[in-house]
Amino acid sequence: MSYFYEPPRRPSLFFIFMVAVIGAVIGGAVVAALTPTYLADAIYERVADRLPPQQSPIEVDVAAVSPAVAAAERVGPAVVGIVNRQLVQDFWGRRTVEESGGSGFIIDREGHIVTNYHVVSGAEELLVFLSDGTSLPARVVGGDRLSDLAVLQVEGRRDLPVAEFGDSDALKVGEFVVAIGNPLSVETFQRTVTAGVIAGLDRRIEVQGREMELIQTDAAINPGNSGGPLVNARGEVIGINTLKFAAEQVEGMGFAIPSNVAKPIIEDLIEFGYVQRPYIGVGVYGPAQARLFLGVEMERGVLVVEVVPGGPADQAGVQRGDIILAVDDEELEEAADLGRIIRDREVGDEVTLTIDRGGELIKVKVVLGRVPPDLYN
Repeated sequence: MSYFYEPPRRPSLFFIFMVAVIGAVIGGAVVAALTPTYLADAIYERVADRLPPQQSPIEVDVAAVSPAVAAAERVGPAVVGIVNRQLVQDFWGRRTVEESGGSGFIIDREGHIVTNYHVVSGAEELLVFLSDGTSLPARVVGGDRLSDLAVLQVEGRRDLPVAEFGDSDALKVGEFVVAIGNPLSVETFQRTVTAGVIAGLDRRIEVQGREMELIQTDAAINPGNSGGPLVNARGEVIGINTLKFAAEQVEGMGFAIPSNVAKPIIEDLIEFGYVQRPYIGVGVYGPAQARLFLGVEMERGVLVVEVVPGGPADQAGVQRGDIILAVDDEELEEAADLGRIIRDREVGDEVTLTIDRGGELIKVKVVLGRVPPDLYN
């Protein structure tokens, strides 16, 4: 047994200081770790009732937002393939059946189909292939070579899908479009869809002696596409595909007849079988043609080289050799000007011609007639 009491040693100041520092560090780390969770829970409890209910992730169907898909789905079922069968005779007198193809689209429940005139020209038999795989015989309701438009009709079906026309006057250069048709083969490449933009408007193109105002597009248009629709992003037909430039140095230059030009022609073809077009009844040469073919020198105007017997100009007293200088004070520079001015008039309108007849200026009033149905076809 010991009689000496030995009290415990007191820790040094340095030891106390180190313990305090270590405790502070550990405590701070704990607080730092717990504070965000605590605060987040506290904030959430206060605003939870104001938050919208949690929703499932939104799935985007890429196909559904593509304008090409929408246009194809809306118009594609109304697009048809057209087979033109005609008898041809070779050098030896042998007769064979020759087939050519094109495209068209259904415009009403009565089975009327719009296409190009050159697709059905000369046909002895026409066959139309529908989107459901069936084929039907068709007849020509009316055709117009000048506009390169024709209307067919198939009968016996009232459940046909229909394409709707849009406003071609509202088109803008750069606007998205798709062309739908049957390139190369009606059976192999049915309802092919090609996409592009409006590359130009009011393009004046001369085709086989006739001038046409067309829409230019870079959407691929190939043989067999003729007569098919050019469609905007809303699925409306704003043009009828009619031709393309085919040359090595040119790529992506297709052309379509504007819908607003086509619609009144289509209406006339359905109602009358031909176009109710104003008509003056003369054949003319411009200055260059008059000089080249007849040796006639003239600075302006158009030279009358033919007057249709009994036509409006003949009845008004217009003569061969007259030089028409103006129509209703609108001066003429070339032959195309006369056709353009007359097309803007209506059947029955009266126009005043300013004529140079042997050096004498005279005024002649002509009442425009109606183009004979077989004149341009």
